[in-house]
Amino acid sequence: MKVKKQALLIGASGGLGSATTDLLSNSGWHVFASDINPSIPDHYKQSANITPLVMDVTDTESIQEAFKQISARTTSLDAVIHVAGILRVGSLIELPVPEVEKVLQINLLGVYRVNQIFLPLLLHQKGRVIILSSEIARQSAAPFNGAYSISKHALEAYSDSLRRELSSLGIKVIKIQPGPFKSDMTKKAEQMFIDAQKDSIYFRKELSKGLSYLPRVYKKAHDPALVARRILKALTSSSPRTKYLIKADPSRMLLDLLPAKWADTVYRKVLG
Repeated sequence: MKVKKQALLIGASGGLGSATTDLLSNSGWHVFASDINPSIPDHYKQSANITPLVMDVTDTESIQEAFKQISARTTSLDAVIHVAGILRVGSLIELPVPEVEKVLQINLLGVYRVNQIFLPLLLHQKGRVIILSSEIARQSAAPFNGAYSISKHALEAYSDSLRRELSSLGIKVIKIQPGPFKSDMTKKAEQMFIDAQKDSIYFRKELSKGLSYLPRVYKKAHDPALVARRILKALTSSSPRTKYLIKADPSRMLLDLLPAKWADTVYRKVLG
């Protein structure tokens, strides 16, 4: 009898996380589907291939408790998949420090904590670590998206260093860099712009222009199933890439090819 592959997936209740959990579980994997949100989708509870867990990646004790629960069921994992992440909109001169700290705690340090604690289970199978980065991490940071960009640029550096370290242990670390996709994050972006505009002293006009651009972002957003399929490919390929760029935004890519001063001028014109 073929033994099922097993994965821990962090951020399993969001759009990208649920699409990945569903694809892996339907492909014969057993998924430990973790999320800070205790409201677990009903079909997770009904699937023999999904074990829902509540885990807060900002809390070491919460991660250790999840480790105990998973260790009670298995001695190894074939993958740890990081999909959790949050967005905060606002100027880096106005965003409260705790808001920026929260972005870093979840998007960067949460990944760090989980990997440290779950390494023993990965070592047994020489498993893989999949880290959801962003196309943003390849680009110079856009205005009012600084906190998120900082976290993703730092996550890229972390991923590269970790990949080179863990290669000597037989563990592959793979980055996924998606462009715009339909997710809880994109749904909440409009309200975040509204809140940032309301709270801003210096940039209400510019944030209003950014808000008017969002409908085009939603229109271009892709199906989360595309990300899920690329994650499955990264898990099953005998020779996976170190990173996978998925549906990058062409306008952002073109803008980033410009000299920095030219790009700055474009931003000033677009934002008024």
